[in-house]
Amino acid sequence: MEGKQPGSAEQKTVTELKVVSEEPYLEDKDAAAGGAEPAVAVDDVLSRPLGPTPSQSRFQVDLVTEGFDRPAEAAEKAGREGSMLGKSSEEAKGRFRVNFVDPSAGDETSGESGGGSSEGGNVSLQNGGDAMLNEGTLHSWGRHHHHYYYDTHTNTYYLRTFGHNTMDAVPRIDHYRHTAADLGEKLIRPSLAELHDELDKEPFEEGYANREEGMPTGEAAATYIPDSKGIVKFGWIKGVLVRCMLNIWGVMLFIRLSWIVGQAGIGLSVVVIAMATVVTTITGLSTSAIATNGFVRGGGAYYLISRSLGPEFGGAIGLIFAFANAVAVAMYVVGFAETVVELLKENGTMMVDEMNDIRIIGTITVVLLLGISIAGMEWEAKAQIVLLVILILAIGDFVIGTFIPLDNKKPKGFFGYKAEIFTENFGPDFRNEETFFSVFAIFFPAATGILAGANISGDLADPQSAIPKGTLLAILITTLVYIGIAVSVGSCVVRDATGNINNTIITELTNCTTAACKLNYDFSSCQTGCQYGLMNNFQVMSMVSGFAPLISAGIFSATLSSALASFVSAPKIFQALCKDNIYPGFLMFAKGYGKNNEPLRGYLLTFLIALGFILIAELNIIAPIISNFFLASYALINFSVFHASLAKSPGWRPAFKYYNMWISLVGAILCCIVMFVINWWAALLTYVIVLGLYIYVTYKKPDVNWGSSTQALTYLNALQHSIRLSGVEDHVKNFRPQCLIMTGAPNSRPALLHLVHAFTKNVGLMICGHVHMDSQRQAVKERLSDLAKYQQWLIKNKMKAFYAPVHAEDLRDGGQYLMQAAGLGRMRPNTLVLGFKRNWRQADIRDVETYINLLHDAFDIQYGVVVIRLKEGLDISHLQGQEDEEDGKTPMQSLLKKGSKGPSSPLNLADQRLLDATTQFQKKQGKSNIDVWWLFDDGGLTLLIPYLLTSKKKWKDCKIRVFIGGKINRIDRDRRAMATLLSKFRIDFSDIMVLGDINMKPKIENITAFEEMIEPFRLHEDDKEQEIADKMKESEPWRITDNELELHKTKTYRQIRLNELLKEHSSTANIIVMSLPVARKGAVSSTLYMAWLEALSKDLPPIFLVRGNHQSVLTFYS
Repeated sequence: MEGKQPGSAEQKTVTELKVVSEEPYLEDKDAAAGGAEPAVAVDDVLSRPLGPTPSQSRFQVDLVTEGFDRPAEAAEKAGREGSMLGKSSEEAKGRFRVNFVDPSAGDETSGESGGGSSEGGNVSLQNGGDAMLNEGTLHSWGRHHHHYYYDTHTNTYYLRTFGHNTMDAVPRIDHYRHTAADLGEKLIRPSLAELHDELDKEPFEEGYANREEGMPTGEAAATYIPDSKGIVKFGWIKGVLVRCMLNIWGVMLFIRLSWIVGQAGIGLSVVVIAMATVVTTITGLSTSAIATNGFVRGGGAYYLISRSLGPEFGGAIGLIFAFANAVAVAMYVVGFAETVVELLKENGTMMVDEMNDIRIIGTITVVLLLGISIAGMEWEAKAQIVLLVILILAIGDFVIGTFIPLDNKKPKGFFGYKAEIFTENFGPDFRNEETFFSVFAIFFPAATGILAGANISGDLADPQSAIPKGTLLAILITTLVYIGIAVSVGSCVVRDATGNINNTIITELTNCTTAACKLNYDFSSCQTGCQYGLMNNFQVMSMVSGFAPLISAGIFSATLSSALASFVSAPKIFQALCKDNIYPGFLMFAKGYGKNNEPLRGYLLTFLIALGFILIAELNIIAPIISNFFLASYALINFSVFHASLAKSPGWRPAFKYYNMWISLVGAILCCIVMFVINWWAALLTYVIVLGLYIYVTYKKPDVNWGSSTQALTYLNALQHSIRLSGVEDHVKNFRPQCLIMTGAPNSRPALLHLVHAFTKNVGLMICGHVHMDSQRQAVKERLSDLAKYQQWLIKNKMKAFYAPVHAEDLRDGGQYLMQAAGLGRMRPNTLVLGFKRNWRQADIRDVETYINLLHDAFDIQYGVVVIRLKEGLDISHLQGQEDEEDGKTPMQSLLKKGSKGPSSPLNLADQRLLDATTQFQKKQGKSNIDVWWLFDDGGLTLLIPYLLTSKKKWKDCKIRVFIGGKINRIDRDRRAMATLLSKFRIDFSDIMVLGDINMKPKIENITAFEEMIEPFRLHEDDKEQEIADKMKESEPWRITDNELELHKTKTYRQIRLNELLKEHSSTANIIVMSLPVARKGAVSSTLYMAWLEALSKDLPPIFLVRGNHQSVLTFYS
C-alpha cells in the first residue's frame, strides 16, 4: 500500500519525534533533512538486549521536510534543499512524522534514502510512507528473544486509523503485562508527561502513577530473556481433570464406600455424598471465580488466597496447606503399604512383622515417588495417566462383576441386583455407636482432592480456562461414580453374610423378613458376628468384581496417584510461598531448577517430612488434622470470593460468572462446620495454628502489595463511614484536635511530629503539610515523588498521619490551600500547628510577614493555632544526608550513628544539643510537670491538649499544674472557682496557682533587651519628615511606628513579664502550654507581633503557644 501525503507542493516542515535512549545517539544530519535514515541489520537487532525502560526513554525533536505526493520525490527534494530547514521551521503546522528508533542502534547508518528502512531495522513512519513493522513481525522477533519495551508507534496502522501519525498508543494487551515473560512482550505506552509536556522540555523520568506488580526496571528489564524451549505446560484434561479425578477417587472408593452404605443405607449414603459434593462444588465455583479474575501463577490455593485476601491469610494457609500435602503423601503411601502387607500376609510371605513391613514398603515407595517427581512434570503426568487408566479399569471391573452373580459368592452376601436387597439396604442401620455425622466424617476426606489441578497452576498452559473446566467436571464425574457405586453395591450385597455355603435354605420359609432369607439364605447367625457382607468386609468390591486382582491394582493406583499428586503439590505451593518472602527463613526453598523451574529443594523437604511420618506409622491421629487443614483452605477460598464481592472493587471481574457471593459465604461456613464434624479438637487446633501464623505475618508486615480485597474493603468502609459522618452535626463532646502541621519534609522536623503525634495518636487527624515553592514543573515532579516517599516514611516510623504536599508561590498561599482543601468531609483539620520561626531577625522580612499572615489566615478560617518552640530549634534538615531520606529509619538513628563515627563527622555543641532535644519526646517522660498557663478562655483547647498528652503511655506519669491570672485580694476565690471548673471537666490536676503579680512592670533590663531586639525594625517617624515617614510605612508596612509601640505598651510589658514568671515557676517543667497572644490584624505590625512571641517564649523548656477558635471544645454536660 502506498499512502499519499495530503498538502500542497510547497515546502513545509513537520516535527519528527524519535524514541532515543539517554546514551548519545549520533544521527546523520542529511538523514534528518530527508537523506539517509539509520538502518540496522536483522542480526544486530536480534542480538540486542531489551529496549529502554520508562526512565530511559526520551523524545527527540528533529526537523524534516514534506510536501510531495510521493515519498521518493519528497526525499530527493529534501536532500537538495536541506539548507532551508532553519527558515521552513517557522512554517511548521504542528504535525508529526513518527519514527521508531532502536536506542541501541548506536551511530550505524545506511544508505536507504527517503526515510525508509531496511528489513528488521529502523522503521520510518512518514505520513506518506508504507514501511511498517507489523505485530506479527514484532512477535516473531520476540520468539528470537528480542523484546521491544517501548513500542507505541511502530506501524502505519495509526495513520490508516486516525488519518495522521501520532505518538499516542492504541490499546494493546502488551501494555498491560506485568513483566517480560514468555507469554509476550511487556510494552510501555508513552507517559502523560511525554504526550502533554512541551517538546523542548525533558519529560518526567517516572510517569507512572499506578505502578504495576513486577514492573521491570533498569538492568533487570534489559537482561531478562525468556526461553520457552523445553517448558512443559499442561492443558485442562491432563493438568486438572486427570489430577482431580485421581485425588478424589482415593482408597475410600474401594475399601470404605461399601461399609458406609452398610451403616447409612443407600438413601443416607447418597445424602452423605451429596453433602460432601455441595461443599466441594461451592469451593470449585469459588476457585473458578478467583482463577478467572486475572492471570494465575504457580502456587495453587496459596496464590489464589494470598492475591485475594492478602499475605496474612495467604501466608498462614500456604504454610499449613503445603505441610498438609507433605503429610498426605505419608498417609497415602501408608495406605498403599498396608494393602501390600495384607496381600503378603494372605500368601504367608511376611518380611519382618506387620508394622516394620509397612515402614519398609512405605520407604521404598516414597523413594520411587521422589525419583518420578525429580524426573520432571512430564514424567509425573505420564505416570498419572497410567494410574488413571488402571483406576478406570478397576471401576469397570466392579461394574461388570455386579452383573455376574456367581453361586460361590452368594454365601458371602452377593446376589446381583435384587429389589429385596435394595429395599432392605435403603434405610440406615447404624452399629457400634456410629452416627450419620461420624459416617460423614469418615467419607468427607475422599472429596478433598479438588485443588489438585489448581495446585500446579504454574504448570498449566491456560490456568484461567483449565481450572474451572477441569475442577468442576472432575467433581461431577467422581460424584456420579461414587453415587453409582453406592447404589450398585447396596443393591447387590446384603449387610451380613456368613460365607458358609451350608447356610442355604432348602425348604421355603413363609415368615422371611430379611432379603437373604427371601433369596434362600439364612444368615441369622450373624448376630454374633460374621466376616462377610457390607458391614463386615472391607473387600466387598474385590469380592463383587469380575477379576479381583484388578481391584487391588485399583487400590494401588488410587493411593499412589494421590501420593504422587500431593508429592508434586506440596513443593510447588511451598516454592511460591518462599518466592514471596512471607517467611524470610524459608527463602532458600524459592530456588527452582531447569526449564520448568522445578523446586528440587522442596521435593527433598517433602520427601523428608513424608518419610518421617511413614516411619512413625501412627497416622490415625494426624489424619483428622490434615483433613482440617484442607478444609481451612476451602473455607478461605470461599470467603475470598465473598470478601472480594463485598468490597465491590472494580478489579473484581471474574470471567467465570456462575458464582454468588452469598453461596460462597455459605460454603465457607459449611467448611467450618464440617471441620468440627470430622474432629472438634483438630478443628480448634487448626484455628489456633492459622490464627498464630496470621498474627505473625501481620506483625512482620511483608513488603508486598497485591491489591487484595482486604484493601478494597478497607477503602469501601472508610468511604462509607466518611460519607455517613458528613451527615452528622459536630458536637462538643466529640471534638478532636485535628491538626495541620506545617512540617515541610516530615523527616526534617521530627520533634514537631512527635509532640503533635503524642496528643493526636488514635484521637484525631494529623496532616503534614509541605509547600513546594520551586517552579511549577519541578514542584509537580517533587510532589509526585515525595507523596509516596514521605507517606511511607511516616508509616515506617509509626506515625498515624497523612502527608499533603502542595505547590504555591509562597508559604502563605500554600498554607491557605491546605487549610481550605486538606481533609475529607468531617475529617478536616481544625488546628494549625507551626514551629516557631527562630531566625526571624536574620531572615528576609518578607518571610516574617508571610509567617505572621499565616497565623492571621488561620484565625480568619476559624482554625485554632498552636506554635511550638524548642530553644534548641526544630529543623534538623541541615544535619541529614540524602540516605536518611531514602531509608525507613528515623533520622535520629542515622544521625546518632554518624555522630559515633568519631573525627570524620564531628558535631558542634549546638548541633549535638539539637539532636538531643529532637529525640527527647520519643522516650518515656518521667514524673514531671506539664504546666498549663490558661490565661485566656479560648474554648478550652489550651486545657484539652495537655489532658490528651497525659492520657498517653509515655506521658501518663506527668502531672498537670494550672496557672491562671488573678488579683492578690481574691486568690483563694479564683483558685476554688478554677478547681470547680476542672473537676466538672473531669480533668485531674496536681495544683492550681493564681498569679496575682501578673500586671507588675517587668524588670528594666528585660525591657531594654526588648527595645534592642526591635530597634532594627522601628520606623522612628518622629525623627523623619512626615512625607518620608509615610512613604517608608507604605513601602515597608512591617516597620514598628512609635505610635504603635506606645499604643501597645501594656501588652508588650505583659509578654516580658510573663516570660519572667515562666522562668520563675516553670523552668523545670517538661512542657509548658500557654495561651497564645492575639494581635489585631492591621493594627499590629508583623515584626512587633513576632517580637512579642520571642519575648514571651525565649529561654524556656519546650512551649506550646495555643489559641483555640473560641468555640467550646470542653463540656461538663453528659
